[in-house]
Amino acid sequence: MSEIEDRIRKIGVIPVVSIPKEEHALPLAEALIEGGLPCAEITFRTDAAAGSIKAMRKRFPEMLIGAGTILTIDQAGSAIDAGADFLVSPGSNPAVIDYCLENKISIIPGVCTPTEIEMTMSRGLSLLKFFPAEAMGGVKFLKAICAPYKMIKFIPTGGIDLTNLADYLAIPQVVACGGSWMVKPELMTAGQFDRIESLAREAAHAIRNARLN
Repeated sequence: MSEIEDRIRKIGVIPVVSIPKEEHALPLAEALIEGGLPCAEITFRTDAAAGSIKAMRKRFPEMLIGAGTILTIDQAGSAIDAGADFLVSPGSNPAVIDYCLENKISIIPGVCTPTEIEMTMSRGLSLLKFFPAEAMGGVKFLKAICAPYKMIKFIPTGGIDLTNLADYLAIPQVVACGGSWMVKPELMTAGQFDRIESLAREAAHAIRNARLN
């Protein structure tokens, strides 16, 4: 997990993608790579998820590919079989977490309360998804949560875009942020991959600026 964490930290933003069709996978991956975000979390919210991960892994082996919205053990197995480097879940399902730990699969479970954080800590996890970030109180809430859990690192996701990205990245325990503003399904459906590349480049530039300040 440490190598994946290092790669996520270097990139700064994980594009969270609900991909409409498998045919969108390769042009999407190319747009993100060219835009400076060589990473994607392909959510299991559509039937195209596993096939898209498999296609992206084969064509772009250097890309960091996660599988998101992992709710079941079957989904976890399907994502790993397709070639995902890591898994992300919106919550902290003990059965899914234990399955991943038993099979040496990197997982970033979702938390939004101290109780959930402590449950994941009891299983030796230290990199967690803070979700839904803005709905749960945003930067102010996350700073409060970080205080008693200084050993935990977070990837806040949910309601994050260019207007608040720098505020989250300024928190020392934030490794990166998850966001979907640059990979909206309607852009893929319309074939606007040049727009996705532009938005990815804009996000990458914002990350560099945030970390310099």
